[in-house]
Amino acid sequence: MPITPLKERPAWKALEQHRAEIGPRHLRELFAEDPTRGERLCAEAAGIYLDYSKNRITDETVRLLLQLAEESDLASRREMMFRGERINTSEGRPVLHVALRMPKGTSLVVDGVDVVAQVHEVLDRMADFARRIRSGAWTGHTGKPIRNIINIGIGGSDLGPVMAYEALRHYSRRDLTVRFVSNVDSTDLVEATRDLSAEETLFIVSSKTFGTQETLTNAHSARDWLVGQLGSEDAVAKHFAAVSTNAEKVAAFGIDTQNMFGFWDWVGGRYSMDSAIGLSTMVAIGPEHFAEMLAGFHDMDEHFRTAPLAANLPVLMGMLTVWYVNFFGVQSVGVMPYEQYLKRFPAYLQQLTMESNGKQVTLDGRTVDYDTGPVYWGEPGTNGQHSFYQLLHQGTRLIPVDLIGFGRSLNPLGRHHDILTSNVFAQAQAFAFGRSEEEVRAEGTAPEVVPHRVMPGNRPNNVLLAEVLTPRLLGTLVALYEHSVFTQGTVWNINSYDQWGVELGKVMANQIIPELESEPEPDLRHDSSTNNLIRRYRSLRA
Repeated sequence: MPITPLKERPAWKALEQHRAEIGPRHLRELFAEDPTRGERLCAEAAGIYLDYSKNRITDETVRLLLQLAEESDLASRREMMFRGERINTSEGRPVLHVALRMPKGTSLVVDGVDVVAQVHEVLDRMADFARRIRSGAWTGHTGKPIRNIINIGIGGSDLGPVMAYEALRHYSRRDLTVRFVSNVDSTDLVEATRDLSAEETLFIVSSKTFGTQETLTNAHSARDWLVGQLGSEDAVAKHFAAVSTNAEKVAAFGIDTQNMFGFWDWVGGRYSMDSAIGLSTMVAIGPEHFAEMLAGFHDMDEHFRTAPLAANLPVLMGMLTVWYVNFFGVQSVGVMPYEQYLKRFPAYLQQLTMESNGKQVTLDGRTVDYDTGPVYWGEPGTNGQHSFYQLLHQGTRLIPVDLIGFGRSLNPLGRHHDILTSNVFAQAQAFAFGRSEEEVRAEGTAPEVVPHRVMPGNRPNNVLLAEVLTPRLLGTLVALYEHSVFTQGTVWNINSYDQWGVELGKVMANQIIPELESEPEPDLRHDSSTNNLIRRYRSLRA
């Protein structure tokens, strides 16, 4: 059913007028008018408390944003996703990452197949595999147990497992070395294997088609390294596993297909860390902790599916992003976890958000006449405070931020966590309220220095608080951002689940590779810049 173009929806037009009214207002003024604002503009679900009071909004803003969500058919599109309808229209596929974390015993039938039963069959096989590695029952070619796991993948087959491993390292087996190789730059693989013994190393090759160029290049070089150390092609079957659906190519590589773990076309790469792509995560933290992570995902799925829009965390966060992108011209959003274990979380979100909503056409192929996905980026606190927060506080660009904090540290040490958390609250306060010229003068600042020390404030931010980082909480947090992305994409009427922009560079690289490797001088027919660069590279390589 066609939906009204975005700019013609009544709520959009009302928000344009509302933006003109609220734009000049400062958060200092909004808080002064409403002493209970900080206690009202908040929501809580699945162990996450969201304070969104320090946004440039009023109750009317929230009402209009939620009206826009309703006019965008968010609720019905959400149900379409949970039912397994083919909302990935350009590829004709369902979008069912939510099925990856549905509890055993539940059912979701799509095209006559119970996909939840399929998911748990794979999860059970993964758990058996992980237990054999962790217990030492799995031995390598020379009879030694596996002590080193190297995941070879790229994109969603790398960013999710890397992030999850780093986030949950506290829960991991410390006698297992877990590393990740993604870049086709040979340095990545060489450094990952340099100090390891092949006798104790297992590679997990993650590629749905078993044809991803970067992944297979690394996999073949890893295979050469292994065979070179162990002296036998027979060693491959004891030192490689695959996350793939291409049994023929997996077997041709030398991997026993009993050690191949599949997933489905309805799992997008950036939504796959809780599928078989998470095999390295499961080996590192154990099947029980992996199951807890899945339960956390499901907690947020159910909240997103059932909670009223006004109390729905992903909806609120998604609509606030729409507010800033489309009515304030915001181009980027910062995510700052004040938890060192989440150091790779912003990098993970970059793919989740920008590969999903970096789109310029609507679902029916029309060019959009409004901005879509912003740039997501970030760094753990407090490191970022001594790096880019200067621009956030006093720069000329408006950049909303999410500040993520925890009530307890997994590694309590003296005053460290109180000092860390004080910075979460202080930065949120400083972004919102800044420091006025009068306040700076009252501190006795020299007149010529006053302008340099004024902080304008009025910089919007969300604060997300949870008790402690657990596997369950990590799943909840990732699902929160997944569904925020869904909310944004629904309003913008774009397909958040294809990624055709990833393909063009790959196709062009495949055309250039033989020109770089050719012994005779190739006949170059690119643009003058590309031709010149190829010639320069060939001379440097020679």
